[in-house]
Amino acid sequence: MDLIDENYVLTKTLPDYERFGLRTQMNRCSVSIASNISEGSSKRTDKHFLKYLDDSLGSAFEWETQLNICLRQGFISEERFKILEDKVQAVQSKISNFMSTLDA
Repeated sequence: MDLIDENYVLTKTLPDYERFGLRTQMNRCSVSIASNISEGSSKRTDKHFLKYLDDSLGSAFEWETQLNICLRQGFISEERFKILEDKVQAVQSKISNFMSTLDA
């Protein structure tokens, strides 16, 4: 949820011409990370939960790629990029570690 909050702060600063591009995509990805975990937690088996965790992990990697685009396009500073990159990589690591504890 913290990553979602930080994402919305970031995407509000993106250029207007990115309103329906990068801004929308980053917002959808960040929300998808938490939403898939939440939805998956309602599933009755680890196998089904793992599918949602896998989708969540994919969204986290997609968001990291879009963060890299922001840096390359000069939309964010290197310092801000590093802070957010560390946060999303921590989320990726937590999801991956959690997935390894479930039975497939």
